[in-house]
Amino acid sequence: MLGLVNGAFYAMLSLGLAVIFGLMDVVNFAHGAFFMMGAMLAWIGGQYFHLGYWWMLLLSPLLLGAFGMLVERLMLRRLRGMDPIYGLLLTFGLTLLLEGGFRSAFGVAGQPFDPPSQLGGVLNLGFMFLPVYHAFAVLASVVMCVLTWALIERTRLGSYLRAGTENPALVQCFGINVPLLVMLTFGLGAALAGLAGVLAAPVIQVSPLMGSNLIITVFAIVVIGGMGSVMGSIVSGLMLGLVEGLTKVLYAPMANTVVFVLMAVVLTLRPAGLFGRQR
Repeated sequence: MLGLVNGAFYAMLSLGLAVIFGLMDVVNFAHGAFFMMGAMLAWIGGQYFHLGYWWMLLLSPLLLGAFGMLVERLMLRRLRGMDPIYGLLLTFGLTLLLEGGFRSAFGVAGQPFDPPSQLGGVLNLGFMFLPVYHAFAVLASVVMCVLTWALIERTRLGSYLRAGTENPALVQCFGINVPLLVMLTFGLGAALAGLAGVLAAPVIQVSPLMGSNLIITVFAIVVIGGMGSVMGSIVSGLMLGLVEGLTKVLYAPMANTVVFVLMAVVLTLRPAGLFGRQR
């Protein structure tokens, strides 16, 4: 079950990365820091402001979305049209600044974060005992992934976003504010990372280092699913979480590397990824 829970978090994180890369062509290395900030803000809200879990489940993604839009407006927008490596370097530097700031303020020790009382206890499924909160985290992650996929692929706003990245000058001729759409896209990706952080906080200890421990794995999942593929990120995240969990049961020393072995195999057989478009 832990593999499915991890897979749900992987799916949400890789989905945010895929949305930003697919619609903005930006390799956002700060995505792990956004995940960490979502969890840290939830912990800070409960620890210092006595806000409940449900309040922080709403507020953390909103704050991260606003912060993401600010980052796009003040930093990434200046790099439009330049080599994508500059965006990667900028977001990598931003990651170091954010992690360093939280480490200086709160240290590196993990902090416990209790789930809400309404989601306490376990479910007896007959063949296993399932914590209620784990079931909620998986369900919430899957629902958000499906809603995001529907927004990008099945709505007029999503069509504007896709068109605006392929030919922004033409789309602007129709009166559509492309810079605003791009800013909202980055904010959406950051909000998804923040939401994943809040959902993960009661499962793993909250720490300024929690994002850097996951981001490399999430990048590998995005590559396996296909860079920029929304559906590929969702399916690959859930699938590889299960594979990782099964590997921990069968041969634990291999669990931390199985994702990268699968990435090497997929790139050898299909360089564009499982759901990516071959060029």
